[in-house]
Amino acid sequence: MTITVVMPVLNEAQALAVTLPHTLSLGFDELILVDGGSTDGTIERAQAAVATRSPHHGPCSLTIIEALAGRAGQLNAGAAAAQGKVLLFLHADTLLPSDARREITKALADPSVVAGRFDVRFDRDTLLSRTIARMMNLRSRWTGMMTGDQALFLRSETFRSLGGFAAIPLMEDLELSRRLKHMGKVASLRAQVVTSYRRWAHCGPIRTIVRMWGLRLLYWLGVSPHRLARYYRPVR
Repeated sequence: MTITVVMPVLNEAQALAVTLPHTLSLGFDELILVDGGSTDGTIERAQAAVATRSPHHGPCSLTIIEALAGRAGQLNAGAAAAQGKVLLFLHADTLLPSDARREITKALADPSVVAGRFDVRFDRDTLLSRTIARMMNLRSRWTGMMTGDQALFLRSETFRSLGGFAAIPLMEDLELSRRLKHMGKVASLRAQVVTSYRRWAHCGPIRTIVRMWGLRLLYWLGVSPHRLARYYRPVR
């Protein structure tokens, strides 16, 4: 089972310094970086990683492509270029567990499973950060909804049969999750990815919780993602 990691990036040079070598070392078949027009040296850092990668990174190929900025469009562009039978969508500030490939292969060995995601924890270990992560994981497990920071994965044929991510500026992960739930089981893996706490630290935990849950509630109530995007700003 070949696995392609698709990573959308936009001004993520600092995060890639850690994420890129780590991901290349995990035994995947292909890693596709999809740049949305970075101006901070993201592309140069990725190109340097290609030139200087060490033998312990294994056979994983690294391809850099460009697309218009926008997470859904960048993810779709990466998926279109992918050769793997399985697609793993990974944020640039998220580290996969060392056994990620084995966990994904095991989950998708069950033909009734159409997709899956990992549990999440933050790179800042406090009581509050652990509580937030626990709430995120429980919510996802109960609802079957997957978010991008949980490293969503699925078979490439399933992704293409659904037409990929919807062309919306926000909530593309939840929109795809909703369609996947109608197709079969969603695997909620206990293995954890480690993701950045930077949004919570920058905006404040309580404010971030209220804003994120508020945006999702409005989305479920039918408010357009294009309208919601006015109230969401990426933090890098």
